[in-house]
Amino acid sequence: MKRFASLSLLLLSVLTHLMPAHADTYPNKPVTLMVPYPPGGLSDVIARKVNQALAQELKQPVIIENLGGAGGAIAAQKVLSAPADGYYIFQGSPNELILAPLAMKAVKYKPEDFRLIQQMALAPMAIVARKDFPAKNANEMVAYIQKMAKEGKPVNYASVGNGSFYHLIGEELSKKIGAEMLHVPYKGGGPISQDLLGGQIDLFITPYGAPHVAMEKEGKLRFIAVLSSEPQRLIKHIPSVDESKLLKGFHYTIGSGYYVKKGTPEPIVEALHKALTKVMFDADFVATMAAMGQDPSPALRLDEAVKAYADDIKLYQGIAKSINLQAQ
Repeated sequence: MKRFASLSLLLLSVLTHLMPAHADTYPNKPVTLMVPYPPGGLSDVIARKVNQALAQELKQPVIIENLGGAGGAIAAQKVLSAPADGYYIFQGSPNELILAPLAMKAVKYKPEDFRLIQQMALAPMAIVARKDFPAKNANEMVAYIQKMAKEGKPVNYASVGNGSFYHLIGEELSKKIGAEMLHVPYKGGGPISQDLLGGQIDLFITPYGAPHVAMEKEGKLRFIAVLSSEPQRLIKHIPSVDESKLLKGFHYTIGSGYYVKKGTPEPIVEALHKALTKVMFDADFVATMAAMGQDPSPALRLDEAVKAYADDIKLYQGIAKSINLQAQ
């Protein structure tokens, strides 16, 4: 009988460790915040504000892991390879979760393998150029790109990877103005900024923040146009792409949010949702987002987050189809 009781207790102990954690015990160890780009870019800056506030809410350390490459797909796959227990949170966007599987044959996951917990910010976008790029607005840029394409010396533009959102926008721009451009993929925004400052890159269509604005003031780079009809808060002096007839309505923004592996137990999802929603209203986080030019996203209920992600999947798959994106 004692032997049977001991075996039962051992079995119960094993099952307890195998069972997913619930809200009353989660988290009971550090949580990892996966950033799919190298240190130094805008994503990394955001993460280093979120992790501090999130750690206070979860009452456990939140460790940042930077893992660039393959348009964010390497980091996304690592999250999927971990248990669905809420200890790996993915900081990302449709860029890594929706577009990467469409652009790369090696990426085997589907957007539906992830679940959006909360959308945190909406990033305004602009066309940024090397400091000596021979165009100062959208009209001059279009004319220069067309001229160089005719001469067989296409203007180059950077992105964070093949099939990334910024790659697609570059292809769409090229298509709209009827001129070839050369795509140069990188692992993240940090390395792109280095080469942009060094003059190796002509253009970068990207979300931007306070560091970019500071570099413009120092004469290290140039803003060409914003991808909106109205001036943007941090760079009110920069004109809209609408000044060019060919680029009128070429308006884009992209949201960043926090995702977990599909199948994460609902109590854990709810605990993370509650914590991340509180982080959205953290004074230090809000101030940092504003300083970087990020627009706050409306706080979503969990059911709204599910719908928002489904809508994003439909939207971005449509953009990829419109430029005939082929997996490589």
